[in-house]
Amino acid sequence: MDVVRGHGELARRAWPGAAVAIGNFDGVHVGHRALIARAKELAAAHGVRAVALTFDPHPSELLSPRTAPKKLTSLERRLELMAGAGLDAVIVEPFTRDLASLPPDVFIDRVVLDAARARAIVVGYDFSYGAGRAGSTEALIAHGGRAGVEVSIVAPVEAGGEVCSSTKIRRYLEAGDLAGAERLLGRRWDVDGVVVHGAKRGRAIGVPTANIEPTSDLPVAAGIYAVTLGVEGGPPLPAVASLGTNPTFVDGGRLVLEVHVLDWDGDLYERRVRTTFVAYLRPEQKFASIEALIEQIRRDIDAARPLLV
Repeated sequence: MDVVRGHGELARRAWPGAAVAIGNFDGVHVGHRALIARAKELAAAHGVRAVALTFDPHPSELLSPRTAPKKLTSLERRLELMAGAGLDAVIVEPFTRDLASLPPDVFIDRVVLDAARARAIVVGYDFSYGAGRAGSTEALIAHGGRAGVEVSIVAPVEAGGEVCSSTKIRRYLEAGDLAGAERLLGRRWDVDGVVVHGAKRGRAIGVPTANIEPTSDLPVAAGIYAVTLGVEGGPPLPAVASLGTNPTFVDGGRLVLEVHVLDWDGDLYERRVRTTFVAYLRPEQKFASIEALIEQIRRDIDAARPLLV
């Protein structure tokens, strides 16, 4: 899959045209994949490439940073998932104040029609665009009609009777409801990271852990989880994760993701890993003694095993 860094680079990419799906695609959930599938259908019908136009950073990070939601996926993971969905190319458009200030018709003309050579455009039912988000789906249909470009509006996509959205997935994760998030994502939620040196408390108490520095946000409740750990693309290993502040050892510590791989010993330092969250086991808690903590960890491991087979 080609990755094009902004519409300015498109002039150097020779393609006859594109069916362009437009959106943030945070999480690449079931609804997003419906947009991608429709773009692929229209690309085949028009004899052009199936392309997605996404933005980095997320518009809310620039326009309202104090209230910007945590991202479900890093850009790297987003692109990986979009490639897996079968796109020919993704345009990663830098979201700048200049871009945000473009009137709706100018944005469509400059970025989508002229640069991406769109022969068809696919958006969701709640899509808005241009300065002040003034552009509507009705305006886009009219604009496409004048330009001779097919515009397809994808209706709300449901999973388990619920409309899919990144906002709802965040709410499920924040509540520790992994099943709800998985239903709308169409997969288990995961986060990539690099194993770094930590306080080494786990090894001292006989339960060694990998201290993971995530490469994206952690929009999930603190607590203890059954997870799998994939090491640099290797097979997933059964594990238990603690996402919290280690209150038994420190007061007011920072949020840390630590993973204990079951029945495994080895050096993971500086390795790239993917933690996939399978089940929420319990909230984080402070223990009166190290012995009580160790006893609970053993119970957590026993609880996680049947969930990871």
